[in-house]
Amino acid sequence: MSDEMPPTCSAKGCRAAAVWVLAWNNPKLHTPERRKTWLACEEHREHLSQFLGVRGFLKDVVALAQWEARSAADG
Repeated sequence: MSDEMPPTCSAKGCRAAAVWVLAWNNPKLHTPERRKTWLACEEHREHLSQFLGVRGFLKDVVALAQWEARSAADG
């Protein structure tokens, strides 16, 4: 049995399992290719996406499983 906790949502106070990866970049702070990530559960995906989108930071929303598969293939 693994003691590793599953990834959780980045929304304040939420402890639900993450299902989505929101890749973002603040162009005032990061190089264009840099991607920071927030994790989101189903309930908070839209809210977190809007928060980042309004600021022009949101670059991509990807299912967590797809993100992990992509990272494993790259790595």
